[in-house]
Amino acid sequence: MTSPFRPALVLFGALSLLCCVAYPLAVTGIGQAVFPSQAGGSMVELKGKPVGSQLIGQAFSSPRYFWGRPSATSPMPNNAAGSSGSNLGPLNPAQTDAVKGRIDALRAADPGNAAPVPVDLVTASASGLDPEISVAAALYQVGRVAALRHLSVEQVRQLVETGKMERVAGFFGEPRVNVLALNLALDVMAPQKR
Repeated sequence: MTSPFRPALVLFGALSLLCCVAYPLAVTGIGQAVFPSQAGGSMVELKGKPVGSQLIGQAFSSPRYFWGRPSATSPMPNNAAGSSGSNLGPLNPAQTDAVKGRIDALRAADPGNAAPVPVDLVTASASGLDPEISVAAALYQVGRVAALRHLSVEQVRQLVETGKMERVAGFFGEPRVNVLALNLALDVMAPQKR
């Protein structure tokens, strides 16, 4: 009577060891060996202290900084433990209201800017963790940041151009700018007054 259970238990134990122990250890080891920075979270440090990750967006709310893409994660924006989109469709009134509110906030922060608002500044991504914005989204914010930092528009525009990342392998994705790297470079160029 116990004979049919023994092979099943042995197979269960062997597969559990393989899938739950050996495979994760192997993948983690290979990741640490081949991509140590990414496996460690791609942490960005300033004066020996971590200030963020190159791979996970951060919410910047001060108008003196470049703003990233909105995040729909909960309970807080850019929550890596709760990566998700809003799942609101384009015809959903809540989505329409959220986009209108974000456009109004951008216009209020920079009333003299009559340029069209880039879509990635007003819509959340599927992950809610985007660390980058389009070059157009960064350039849209140049005037506001330059004025509040008492820099020339050309200086800030050059900062965006310097931080621009091209398409992956020449054709995947779009040119983009890492918001954290851009804001850290901005703080070096024109430090915040405390």
